[in-house]
Amino acid sequence: MAKQESSQGGVFKRILDKVEIVGNKLPQPVTLFAILIVVVLLLSWMFSGISVLRPGTGADTGVEADYIVVENLLTKDGLQRIFTSMVNVFATFPPLGLVLVVMLGIGVAEHTGMIAVALRVFVSKVPKYLITFSIVVAGMVSSVAADAGYVVLIPMGAALFMGMGRHPLAGIAAAFAGVSGGFGANFLPTGLDPMIAAFTEPAANIINPEYTVNPLSNYYLMAASVPLVGIAGTWITEKIVVPRLGEYRPAEGMIFEEATSDVKPHERRALKWSIISILIVIALVAVAVVPADGLLRGDFDEVAGKNSFRPFYDSLVPIMFIIFFVGGLVYGIVSKTIKTDKDVSDMTAKSMSTMGLYIVIAFVAAQFVAYFNWSNLGSILAVKGSDGLQAIGFTGIPLLVAFIIIASLVNLIMGSASAKWALLAPIFVPMLMLMGFAPEVTQAAYRIGDSYSNILTPLLPYFPLVIVFTQKYDKTAGIGTLISMMLPYAIAFMVARIPMFIVWIWLGLPLGIEGPIYYGDDDTVQDEKQIVDERAAKDDEIPDNTLLIDSIE
Repeated sequence: MAKQESSQGGVFKRILDKVEIVGNKLPQPVTLFAILIVVVLLLSWMFSGISVLRPGTGADTGVEADYIVVENLLTKDGLQRIFTSMVNVFATFPPLGLVLVVMLGIGVAEHTGMIAVALRVFVSKVPKYLITFSIVVAGMVSSVAADAGYVVLIPMGAALFMGMGRHPLAGIAAAFAGVSGGFGANFLPTGLDPMIAAFTEPAANIINPEYTVNPLSNYYLMAASVPLVGIAGTWITEKIVVPRLGEYRPAEGMIFEEATSDVKPHERRALKWSIISILIVIALVAVAVVPADGLLRGDFDEVAGKNSFRPFYDSLVPIMFIIFFVGGLVYGIVSKTIKTDKDVSDMTAKSMSTMGLYIVIAFVAAQFVAYFNWSNLGSILAVKGSDGLQAIGFTGIPLLVAFIIIASLVNLIMGSASAKWALLAPIFVPMLMLMGFAPEVTQAAYRIGDSYSNILTPLLPYFPLVIVFTQKYDKTAGIGTLISMMLPYAIAFMVARIPMFIVWIWLGLPLGIEGPIYYGDDDTVQDEKQIVDERAAKDDEIPDNTLLIDSIE
């Protein structure tokens, strides 16, 4: 990595340097995922037939026992599945379509010069001491647009830092920390809120069949976490990452536009019309979303008391494509960087040509993720980890903290938030209800654990994409480079969010809308525990938990 020696040494810096050196000795991402595929296949053969009881089933629950079994992928059926599904696994890999569609629009916006000019204007207007904080916070808020923050904000963070004459990798680190390390923290409701609540409620019904969970039951805590995570991310960027990276010196042959904040009159005029066109697109989207019977509104949602916003959430990627495409197109026409339709085609093609390495990585990564899920190895590791936590014998807040740590460790081997919660919810939600904690508390603890370790695992679907963005500025960068940059953020976010969570519970503040801390009084808890025990003894049926089971992919 191109960086100057810093006098701010110390043990922590040497540890990060060692992490980078060791990490970069790992094979390239394509090779690494290929090796992991072989490892998963061999493990599925070695541990074939090993099983664990699926959470929420068995004699103690009144639900027929169901087992998670390690599937051997090296059998005839397993190999047939691998070969017949290979193309479909790649084509349906979630990050692939999102990245490519958004990049088509970004390609036009970038190559016309719109993004560069907009960033120069932004840098000139926003105080420099707020830019890093703005990037981290924008990363958290970007989760409203699903995973688009990975595609849009992370390269913008690099461009912003580059425009300020700072190391672009620090901009990538700050944006990645916000988008992924701050996952779940947001001022605005997102699609994650109802998805997580949909797993929590059936788990709570094991104890109380009438219990309901509001999708916004963690909203206050998650919103309050945004400035805290933003401050922590800013401090790490300015005090650790930037000094460690030092001055950016592009390698020989790497050419970038000279960093300048000057905006020419014709560029400013083109940007003005571009912004107007974007506002028109946003207004049209609002017309399709705000009315109850709007084009992008779904059926009536009984929980929310109004028509669902699901079609709008599912359309965010195409909407972002249109915004970038229209804005870039108008900018190009006014600034005369677009003269014919061929220019537009060339710009989109040029944008796709830069994604070649990512497409190759995505192919191998998609196969690995699919095989890992088919083998059930991740699910069994999650259940075993949960069993170990139960065996420790923690109670109350120490159990919540231990659960957060376990969730963050499981997050390193299972990327899907829904799959992890589907396994963990029926274990910990009832357990903590019987200890007097509301299901919403357990859900909040899980969401914290499922955040800060995202930025450390190569199994994160977008991890290869971030490496590609990093290699645009440093051809020698690898997995170790990225992990060594992100490790301080993970530690800082953990140190910030867990104590905040503990203080929040200690003060008895509501977690969100209908988001209590405690579940009933001690007598109620004991009575319901007795009811559960009696039902199990009589083989009475407790509410079906198939929602959790069916949701595991």
